[in-house]
Amino acid sequence: MIETYQIQNSSHKNLPIYRQCDLLSLPRSTFYYQSHSDDTYNQHIMRLIDEEYTRHPFRGVPGITWWLNNNMNEPVNHKRVERLMRLMGIASVAPGPHTSKPHPEHRKYPYLLRNLEISKPNQVWTADITYIRLNSCFMFLVCVMDWASRYVLSWELSNSMDTSFCMTALFRALEIGQPLVFNTDQGSQFTSLDWTDVLQQNRILISMDGRGRAFDNIFIERLWRTVKYEEVYLHDYPDGRVARISLGNYLDFYNTERPHSSLEMRTPKETYFA
Repeated sequence: MIETYQIQNSSHKNLPIYRQCDLLSLPRSTFYYQSHSDDTYNQHIMRLIDEEYTRHPFRGVPGITWWLNNNMNEPVNHKRVERLMRLMGIASVAPGPHTSKPHPEHRKYPYLLRNLEISKPNQVWTADITYIRLNSCFMFLVCVMDWASRYVLSWELSNSMDTSFCMTALFRALEIGQPLVFNTDQGSQFTSLDWTDVLQQNRILISMDGRGRAFDNIFIERLWRTVKYEEVYLHDYPDGRVARISLGNYLDFYNTERPHSSLEMRTPKETYFA
């Protein structure tokens, strides 16, 4: 490294390295250090985590760490897995002892769908965020979906987990219709005042999943599994522009050309606009 502080110039070449480091108050580890990046390896591990989490969303940090070490022969420790899962915005759907604390300014709303028969469009909408891998980085996809018809009303991509891209999707969806109830998880984007104020201004009831309840938002979880197996895992998006075009084409196909057995072999669009 050049930053050896000219440690081996001609006037000091006869001094041993440890003595030169002592004179400069420089740790020897710093002198011998060679910078390197593990970004490529992290991307590889994140791709594996994404695929395993899509298959088994009940796995948390210990389970995915075990799976990587024993099934994929990737010697990673739980600290790396925890850091990457946090970066990806995912966590086990199973309850655990270390749940995150809610933001003090963000109200949590009760779950309103228990024992509710959902049988018609615009009765209940739902929204969620998932991790989308690209060839050399990653982005986040948010979708707003009508529960009864499975129709994807709107979607948006972002390279960060901020609230603004969720708000963009919400406003686009509200241009199409309006639900009686809007159900989400307790993510900070959906508990934010920006999000809840818009729903309240439109007189939409707010419902939120209980922590660790895997089936409260089951239909959008199925959407993520379908999108990833039928679209994302089949492509290596080189950048966000290509990802946006390809995902847009697939979601249009999902809405208009992919019939569902639960919808009596109708498409989501046919069911929503029936």
